[in-house]
Amino acid sequence: MLLAEDDRAIRQALERALILEGYRVAAVPDGVQALAAVHKERPDVVVLDVMMPGIDGLQVCRVLREAGDRTPVLMLTARVETSDRIAGLDAGADDYVPKPFDVEEVFARLRALLRRATPAGPEADDGIIEAAGIRLDVHARRAWRGGKELELTRTEFNLLELLVRNAGRVLEHGTIYDRIWGYDFGPGSKNLAVYIGYLRRKIHQPGEPDLIHSVRGVGYTLRES
Repeated sequence: MLLAEDDRAIRQALERALILEGYRVAAVPDGVQALAAVHKERPDVVVLDVMMPGIDGLQVCRVLREAGDRTPVLMLTARVETSDRIAGLDAGADDYVPKPFDVEEVFARLRALLRRATPAGPEADDGIIEAAGIRLDVHARRAWRGGKELELTRTEFNLLELLVRNAGRVLEHGTIYDRIWGYDFGPGSKNLAVYIGYLRRKIHQPGEPDLIHSVRGVGYTLRES
């Protein structure tokens, strides 16, 4: 694991906690060293502070994604506005934890990211699934709407795959949280709504119907009308 955090006290405390939890940790204080460490260490997961001097966490994430690196990224951020969370998703982050954070929540988010990153066993089909005009190649982790390929983060792809596999069914909030993040954040969390909103924008095509529908107080479903 790679941990990039410029606050020395937070970095050292979190590094100790992660090591005690059983992780092998490479800890660095800034974005420049984070990029170097990614290429050297090849971590299974990256934890990035958003606000770092020089190259910040968002820039680090963008550089990794533009280079085709799909390593799961967890952001640590003191920014809690929806626009700031969307900026992190746009940069390619898979999840975020707002500061101040509970270390147990960090552990839970990391377990969920690593679980989703672990390749699943062989499927009975060829890995191609389709519904409501969406086509997914699960093995290659590629997605299309019509003839247009969609650029999705790891979490966005997992969420879209879950919706496609259950097209026409209403998936409850708790079910989606459990399948995508591994646990339910509670009724006050906007985490799922942020990802759904961002996924809607990515799959939207002018003149075409919206595919992801909200069922108030229940959850979401994928259907053409």
